[in-house]
Amino acid sequence: MATPSGFQSIVLGAVQGLSEFLPISSSAHLVLIPWLLKWKDPGLAFDVALHLGTLVALIVYYWREWLAMGTALFSGDRPNRRLLMLLVVASVPGAIIGVLFEKQAETIFRSPLVIAIALATLGIILWFADRTSPQTRTISEVTIGDALLLGLTQAFAIIPGVSRSGSTITMARILRLKREDSANFSFLMAAPIIAGAGLMESRHLLHALDVQVMLGFVAAAVFGLAAIVGLIRYLRVRSYAPFAWYRVAAAAFVIVVFMLRG
Repeated sequence: MATPSGFQSIVLGAVQGLSEFLPISSSAHLVLIPWLLKWKDPGLAFDVALHLGTLVALIVYYWREWLAMGTALFSGDRPNRRLLMLLVVASVPGAIIGVLFEKQAETIFRSPLVIAIALATLGIILWFADRTSPQTRTISEVTIGDALLLGLTQAFAIIPGVSRSGSTITMARILRLKREDSANFSFLMAAPIIAGAGLMESRHLLHALDVQVMLGFVAAAVFGLAAIVGLIRYLRVRSYAPFAWYRVAAAAFVIVVFMLRG
């Protein structure tokens, strides 16, 4: 592990912010970019800072929704109380799987070939699901069973290349949620998982705060917010197809580089 330069911190923060919310896998890109550029591992504290940056982006963009859900606990606002319950249900599988397979996520799952296979496989599934599933349901129609299934799907994101947003958006489209609603529910689901993981690992961050870590944090927050705003606007008129094919192209590129490096 090594302290990244200011430039590397900004690049990795921007990559985390963009790829956390675009369905292309932030964990894959944070493993592959240092691998491709031969940068040293910046360490766990830096990784925690990047994820907390994306959490800030989620809180800023969805502050009205979170405020409404919080106040619904003390009022008669049943729709927002129900939405909060759905998000709690959806968070449980990911939390359990994350704890059980934490070591594997840090070792064997980080192989470039494993990441490439995950990128391509989910890319094809995302393309097929988005192309064939009708857009007939909204967030208000999500059931507890749907939330549990989406939570189980989110748990697969422990494998770099699967993507938390990619897996949950894909399942949401299979469940016939509208494209924009698929992204919104996926992003709302992400907040508790990112917050929980950040809280568990915050002890590493407290002893490693420096300018480079803060640069990465700010870049992740700024680019994460831009990714959310841009994707939601894009999905009002277009499909997920470009992201699906980007995943396949990225997987092919990784495999070629891996083979050339021997």
